[in-house]
Amino acid sequence: MTNTTPQRLNGRTAVVTGSTSGIGEAIATTLAAHGATVVVSGRDSTRGEAVVDRIVAAGGKASFIAVDLGGSYAGIRSFATEAERTLGRVDVLVNNAGLYPATLTEDLADTDLDAMLAVNIRAPHVLVGALAPAMAERGDGIIVNIGSWMAQVGSPFAAMYTATKAADEQLTRSWAAEFGPRGVRVNTVAPGATLTPGNENSRQVLDAMTSNTPAGSVISPRDIANGVLFLASDESAMVHGITLYVDGGITATRL
Repeated sequence: MTNTTPQRLNGRTAVVTGSTSGIGEAIATTLAAHGATVVVSGRDSTRGEAVVDRIVAAGGKASFIAVDLGGSYAGIRSFATEAERTLGRVDVLVNNAGLYPATLTEDLADTDLDAMLAVNIRAPHVLVGALAPAMAERGDGIIVNIGSWMAQVGSPFAAMYTATKAADEQLTRSWAAEFGPRGVRVNTVAPGATLTPGNENSRQVLDAMTSNTPAGSVISPRDIANGVLFLASDESAMVHGITLYVDGGITATRL
């Protein structure tokens, strides 16, 4: 079916990391539906190409580039170079990919700790270092980091995951100060308790977490994607360095 969505991002290009499923797929699909040409990325080429096929079938433009964001610095920079070559330029970078082992501190394996630091913090830093200077030289660009509501609260589990997301929020503020004066807007979207294909088996837990929030229900990946769309569009032209909580009110309220 032909896409008839208003083209808020017509002529723009976007890279979305971790976009072969869940929140990342919803972001890539939504940006493409609004006119952006999108690079879908991840480790699984089969899932990635399937996302591209769905975008193209809906009338959008997309391609897939494989990358292991937990791999080498050179591999991440090579991905950035390939994305620029594929798109011509990168207008929008969405740092969505993230690992979230929800364990007690003493149960977090060293390999999981290293992987989380690499994917959640190192990869966004390397990609911004690779792509933001060209945006700044053109005087135009958008960076959206995906955080988490859990970065603002103490939790009896997943301490390192929440710490990495707090780090992402601080990177957002610092990058807004560093690149904003040169035309690059940097912001964060912080999802609340979001139901994805990867956590469907935790639906009852998520329902319990969100039943006493103003929204009263779990967040969907499309809700997060709409927040990213706003920050990637001209409607948010004066928005710099913020964290937009798309969380149903779970962070700010207690009912």
